[in-house]
Amino acid sequence: MDLVTRAVVTGIGIVAPSGVSAEEHWRSTLAGEVRVDRQDGTLAGRVPGFAPEGNVDSRLIIQTDRWTWMSLAATRQALDDAKYDPAAHDPYATSVVLASGSGGNEFGQREIQALWSQGRRAVTAYQSIAWFYAASVGQTSILHGTKGPNQVLVSEGAGGLDSLGAARRVIRRGTPTVIAGGTEAPLSPYAIVCQGTSGRLSTSGYRPFDADADGYVPGEGGAVLVVEDAATAQVRGAQQIYGEIAGYAATHDAHHHEQPAPDCAQLVRAMRKALADAGATPDEVGFVMADAAGTPALDALEAQAIREVFGRPVPVSAPQGFVGRLCSGGAALTVATALLALRDGVVPAVGNLARPGHDLDLVREPRRLDTDVVLVNARGFGGFNSSIVLRRHREEGLRDAG
Repeated sequence: MDLVTRAVVTGIGIVAPSGVSAEEHWRSTLAGEVRVDRQDGTLAGRVPGFAPEGNVDSRLIIQTDRWTWMSLAATRQALDDAKYDPAAHDPYATSVVLASGSGGNEFGQREIQALWSQGRRAVTAYQSIAWFYAASVGQTSILHGTKGPNQVLVSEGAGGLDSLGAARRVIRRGTPTVIAGGTEAPLSPYAIVCQGTSGRLSTSGYRPFDADADGYVPGEGGAVLVVEDAATAQVRGAQQIYGEIAGYAATHDAHHHEQPAPDCAQLVRAMRKALADAGATPDEVGFVMADAAGTPALDALEAQAIREVFGRPVPVSAPQGFVGRLCSGGAALTVATALLALRDGVVPAVGNLARPGHDLDLVREPRRLDTDVVLVNARGFGGFNSSIVLRRHREEGLRDAG
């Protein structure tokens, strides 16, 4: 048997509308709580009661955006969950690979408004770093003293999956531990206007795969995961392994910078390549966590892709409807949710589903399902398609990268 380095998830941190911890999020998800509301005329999924104080060092609060505050808080949770302290290891043994779709737009809007109203001297020096896509990666690396290869993935809603695929590559190249995932805070007025130009925002609610679906509702937050070389995690005595990143693939529609492709060929290709990468067959997959874009056309394309790849009524979940579409943070949160589902043998329901509108086995209520393999999809505005295969951890066949 050809043994390869295996990447496993040993820690989960979540800051999302559904909760500010993995267990709080999981409880809310299984309870089917819709955490979307309307404030100042904007329908969105907001993280209730989240404040940087108590989560972020006061010196960092003035230097960073809300998106980075959430990332730092989720990272701290994930490290505590994994019982992993980067400072206790060689600094080159830990990397940071996160995703961002919009960067620090709230910070940027505040600074631009100061420029307009008060002049250039009112703009702080931190504007040059707080808005940047890599800000969360850099601040996390500095805070925890990590010196392994760092990356930021910018592929809109697919970014959270792409960060995990990149984390596995980093591990296979010799860095045993990676902080991966993503968060987003795209709810400033400027960010909402930018999203509105896509024509995909709903004014009534985010109802993926529903017959009345008319778009998505934006949300903030996401998830950060500790991903480790399986053999290294075993040697250090990791207390839990949520699952293995068994397969990953990404494709691009190469069709149009705004309009979706007229077919699902590249999503099908991503799913099949991820399964092949995992050495898994479609029949082994217990359930699918869908991208669930929430528009009739995009949901129909994903439904078609799922039917084409599996050729059977595989259970499909999309709990994103409970919290909103979190851009890069959403894909990372979906992976965290899928790992919790593998752990407990329960598939969460499709969020906010009233009238199923597609020929799929859509999960209407939490469903008991003991399985070893799950496939997760994510798509990004502009033609990005990513799929990842998660597998329940097995002890046999481990070795170091060498």
